[in-house]
Amino acid sequence: MQRRQLFGAATAAALGLPRLALAAWPADRPIQVLVPGPAGGGMDMLTRAILPFVQRRLPGANLVVINRPAAGGQQAFEGIAQAAPDGFTIGAAQAPNSITLPIERQVRYKVRDFTFLGNVIEDPCGLWVRANSPFRGVADLVAAARARPGQISIGTAGIGSDDHLLQLSLQEATGTEYLHVPFNGTPPIITNLLSGSIDAGSFNMSEGLGLMRDGTIRALAQGGPERWAATGAVPTFRDQGFAVLGGSTRGLVAPPNLPSEISEPLRAAIAGANADPKWIAEAERLNLPRRAMSAADQERLFLEEDARLRALWERKPWRD
Repeated sequence: MQRRQLFGAATAAALGLPRLALAAWPADRPIQVLVPGPAGGGMDMLTRAILPFVQRRLPGANLVVINRPAAGGQQAFEGIAQAAPDGFTIGAAQAPNSITLPIERQVRYKVRDFTFLGNVIEDPCGLWVRANSPFRGVADLVAAARARPGQISIGTAGIGSDDHLLQLSLQEATGTEYLHVPFNGTPPIITNLLSGSIDAGSFNMSEGLGLMRDGTIRALAQGGPERWAATGAVPTFRDQGFAVLGGSTRGLVAPPNLPSEISEPLRAAIAGANADPKWIAEAERLNLPRRAMSAADQERLFLEEDARLRALWERKPWRD
């Protein structure tokens, strides 16, 4: 192993190349990929789906998923931030989840310190109602909220989630107020929506796609800047005249201060995976809304979201 590593390093040096761009990762030491969510969750599904396409572009690498869902993903993000910058720990990160935690509580990481590797998907939030709901569009919901302030209920996957932030953005954009009903994840939102316990539910478009196709629920709007192709018949909030955006932007990051000879092969592998026709087909099969971004664009988005959410917190802390 040492001879192989030394040979790779010497050859790379002779060619003037970054060491890990040529030498293989030691096959007997896996790359840990920390995931801020449980097995079977959205972050876990994304990570396990994309990693085979990344791994085949990293000679000798063995990527192993480690789920750390505790404290809303805080343990995973802290684990990434505090790991040695040696290429053997990376992780999945989500905007806004990884961004809201340092705003609302004391954590041992800063979003701006991550080494960004590239984004993979962006799952827009959706505002959903039962198929027989009298609300046919966002304007109907807003009108009802103005007539009955604080009485129209919207279920979300929890305080500070992207679902909840979408509701807050709608309130800000329209001067309305809704009854927030937080649940532990999306399944109970859907259960209560179908039973009539809540008027509307806020959850990601990919999570409601199957029931929408069955005709069980309807989407009043989707929160992306443009329509996701799989739900092209659903207008965005902007299409309906409301300045509201919301979604879950998911990609991969690494510890702070990761040397370029390590970060660049990782970034190249993720970029190659994002462009792989087989991955594109797999993402479509899994109903994952792709949004490939370079590391630079991913970092820009996360930092812009950080500034926006800190300003929102100053105006109205979402844990009040």
